[in-house]
Amino acid sequence: LTGRHGLFSCYEAFVHIVDSMFNQHAKWLKVCHRLPWRKPVASLNYLLTSHVWRQDHNGFTHQDPGFLDVVANKTAGVVRIYLAPDANCLLSIADHCLRSRDYVNVIVAGKQPQPQWLDMDAAIKHCGVGAGVWEWAGNDDGDPDVVLACAGDVPTMEALAAVMLLREHVPDIRIRLVNVVDLMVLQPPSQHPHGLSDEAFDAMFTRNRPVVFAFHGYPSLVHRLVYRRHNHDNFHVRGYKEEGTTTTPFDMAVLNDIDRHRLALDVIHRVPRFSHVVDEATLRWLAYLGERS
Repeated sequence: LTGRHGLFSCYEAFVHIVDSMFNQHAKWLKVCHRLPWRKPVASLNYLLTSHVWRQDHNGFTHQDPGFLDVVANKTAGVVRIYLAPDANCLLSIADHCLRSRDYVNVIVAGKQPQPQWLDMDAAIKHCGVGAGVWEWAGNDDGDPDVVLACAGDVPTMEALAAVMLLREHVPDIRIRLVNVVDLMVLQPPSQHPHGLSDEAFDAMFTRNRPVVFAFHGYPSLVHRLVYRRHNHDNFHVRGYKEEGTTTTPFDMAVLNDIDRHRLALDVIHRVPRFSHVVDEATLRWLAYLGERS
């Protein structure tokens, strides 16, 4: 009401309490865009923390990333969704969102210590595009066997760890790592103003290579967003699938098949020339889990 910055910080699972309030505000913003006499107002910024992958201590009732699905249903000209992979990207996202007007911005970021992947200049550039190939993490040399994509802090960490496992155990694999920070770039520009052009999307994700996507939320959301893309049939998304309890952070990833070992297995399973190592790698993964149980 003051016209100043709007910041709403909440546990990710409990933000559903204000679903209807979000709906009303998003609809109000859409209508206001048609009224030339209505001046721009500061955006409403939701900061979702204590998220699904770090609610191991509170348990299953505190594990729900579904607010992203609610937000994605609204008018493209109003909503934005950001998944920060590290602290510098979070700073860049927050700076952008707090300067914006007439949007509802949703920022997802855990509050536990996490690795820092990008320096500040690289983070600003990365967030400005919304997604990018992390060349320092991959080795595809322009012709990948597979694309390993990720969105969210924990999925990014697991995806990068999966790349390390693959380069150790399958050294001749050509793998590309793509990180997505602005979820709406996955849609075509005809569907959302932040959408990557088809040319940029294909250059990043390819037109015909398998894409294993480690996602913060429910996998169906990514499938919805990329439905109109050339390579959508090759997208294989792993995310939260309603498996949780009071357990360790790593076990949360294992329960939902988004841990580094499962991602690495999925990658080699999707590349025909590595079919001969799938059985051995599966046994190694099961043995590793047995040692930790």
